[in-house]
Order: sequence, then C-alpha cells, then structure tokens
Amino acid sequence: MANARIYQRPKNAMQSGRARTTGWVLDYEPAEAKKPDPLTGWAGSGDTRDQLRLGFPTMEAAIDYATREGIAFTVTPAPERKLKLQAYADNFK
Repeated sequence: MANARIYQRPKNAMQSGRARTTGWVLDYEPAEAKKPDPLTGWAGSGDTRDQLRLGFPTMEAAIDYATREGIAFTVTPAPERKLKLQAYADNFK
C-alpha cells in the first residue's frame, strides 16, 4: 500500500505574491532509497511514484481521492501566516 502526504504549499520566501498557495497537493512518500547511477553518478531509483505530484482545489477533494484509491495518507496543515509589522521610524528608536 502506498503512503502519501497531503499538504498545502507555503508561500515562497523569494516572492512577494501568494500565487499557487490555495491549492492542496498529494505527494507519494518514496518506496525505496535512491542510489547513485554507476555511469553518471546521478541519484535515482526505480520508484516512479516519486515523480508524481497531484494537485487538488480543496483538502476534502484530496482526501476523497486518497480514500477512493486506497492510499494511506497524512494531512499536514498549512503553516500559519505571521505578519511582522514594522514602521520606518522603528529604526531610530
């Protein structure tokens, strides 16, 4: 049986916008460890589910899909947004 993780993407720290942070993602956990390829040295494995990432509009849709397909899953809640309000005058206190 496959294990999966359902989570909501956090905001990218390198960008100011919040694009693509409202959807939910289902990622499969790796079934086997990655090994270096003897010819190229790149890390890889025979597990093709590692390349699969499914997107859903809501958490309920992702959970429904996982239960319908018989996938064991864990739900990771979205990180809480923390606003750090600062004023320019605070630099001179």
